[in-house]
Amino acid sequence: MNIAYAMGQGGAAGQGGSGGFTSFIPLILMFVIFYFLLIRPQQKKTKDHRQMIDNLKTGDRIVTSGGLHGRITGISESALTVEIAEKVRVKVNRGSVSALMQTSSPPAAPKKEKKDKGKA
Repeated sequence: MNIAYAMGQGGAAGQGGSGGFTSFIPLILMFVIFYFLLIRPQQKKTKDHRQMIDNLKTGDRIVTSGGLHGRITGISESALTVEIAEKVRVKVNRGSVSALMQTSSPPAAPKKEKKDKGKA
């Protein structure tokens, strides 16, 4: 065995203490980047979706995750009754609502009929 080779091994072992922490800095930096680019936006999206589901009310137009478009006609604790066509209603799970297309607006005032002045 060469003496220079043996001396080189001992010199590197002395620097191992300070190099241990610095080797974790890239790993910590990658975690911070993943948090701000992936984890945090996903948590915000989940929070917004949960809030949207909690605020659903009768008359809202929705889209389900299966692609059905309809209007909410009934609400229960875990399910919604959605009218997808004239007199066609289906029950869907609240969690399957993927988007709110239009919120319900107050009903329009009834139109007044014109009275014919010539007829009594």
